[in-house]
Amino acid sequence: MLSREQNERITRVGPGTPCGALLRRYWQPIALAEELEGPRPVRPVRALGQDLVLFRDEAGRLGLLDRDCPHRNADLAYGRLEDGGLRCPFHGWLFDVQGRCLETPAEPEGSTLCTRIRQRSYPVLERSGIVFAYLGEGAPPALPAFDCFVAPPTHTFAFKGLIECNWLQALEVGIDPAHASFLHRFFEDEDTTASYGRQFRSASDGSDLPMTYVLREFPRPRIEVEPTEYGLRIAALRQINEATTHVRVTNLYFPQAFVIPMSAEMTITQWHIPVDDTRCYWIAIFTSFGAPVDRAAMRAQRLESYSLPDYLPKRNRRNDYGYDPEEQKRATYTGMGHDINVHDQWAVESQGPIQDRTREHLASSDKAIAANRRLLMRAIAAVEEGRDPPLMLDEEAARRLTGPATIDAMAPADRWQSHWREAVARRRAAAPWAPPALAAE
Repeated sequence: MLSREQNERITRVGPGTPCGALLRRYWQPIALAEELEGPRPVRPVRALGQDLVLFRDEAGRLGLLDRDCPHRNADLAYGRLEDGGLRCPFHGWLFDVQGRCLETPAEPEGSTLCTRIRQRSYPVLERSGIVFAYLGEGAPPALPAFDCFVAPPTHTFAFKGLIECNWLQALEVGIDPAHASFLHRFFEDEDTTASYGRQFRSASDGSDLPMTYVLREFPRPRIEVEPTEYGLRIAALRQINEATTHVRVTNLYFPQAFVIPMSAEMTITQWHIPVDDTRCYWIAIFTSFGAPVDRAAMRAQRLESYSLPDYLPKRNRRNDYGYDPEEQKRATYTGMGHDINVHDQWAVESQGPIQDRTREHLASSDKAIAANRRLLMRAIAAVEEGRDPPLMLDEEAARRLTGPATIDAMAPADRWQSHWREAVARRRAAAPWAPPALAAE
């Protein structure tokens, strides 16, 4: 367990907080690109406790500004997109994507006031359907050449959903391999031909055993955790019989994301971006190593569970997550339907808005949780001391950081370590878009 002071230190993310200072050193996924589609590409954004406005100007350039107009603090999210920027409706002050004030039209003719006004702006970039922003000081690091960033648009799909709790407890469920055998347990195995786009449904790589069966019947994985250049690699090993081990390899992409297998052909890279201290969005890139992603099908599946425009979960604490005691007896371990995002949402929201880690008791299955917290505390201390935290990459180092490898696979028990790497290599070699070679292990 942690002390109350330690818990505050790794969870609070607003301006001026130790963890907030750390997270502002990384690119933050603040929106889906599709949120700027339509006739008015302007979107209010709240991230890390800051109120911002994201927009695309008439030339297609992305801009991210503080939301309050520097004149008299009116809300720029209601601004007019015109004349090369975003214009405040209060007095007509106009700002471009770099925060420069282009016009102060209510001022006397010849006024040079606009040359002295600057609205705070932030670097933004668009990758694989997500808009990323850098909210820190100085130059941002380069993004690594991870598969989710270098795959062509045809082979990626992005989506998100709101979670009403602190970002860290939401992240920690994703690096906890043991919970899947219980929280995501299904008492009957589905027809895997209808499993496209759904995690834990299709047969694991190289086997006709459905993942639902593997997780249900083998609930005591041996967990191994090792440090990597990007964070942590986590292996969950389930002994199927004397000759065969099921290997599930997942990754922590420090500080806020994990990379996990969804199926034999697809991976998920998922961030948890704090809205503030008690809310966050999961925002994910699904990357296919096989056929192009059926985006329409993937989107339709997820809109069964989330409502627009704010990507709010339809099952939530206000309707008991759809809990059905009869379903819990006969079909699913939680009684909360078949969408595993709902299961995760219940698990982390039920811990409270900010989990009180002074009351927890970590177990041996929580190795990755403990390892990540140590990473986080060291990185926060580094920033406080004026040193660089992990992954402050220049362009050359970013090009070298590839992958990361992730897979579900049946492997010979006596050589599971080499077998899963070989399986990853075969999948990547068969991919139609030629992923970059994996970094040296």
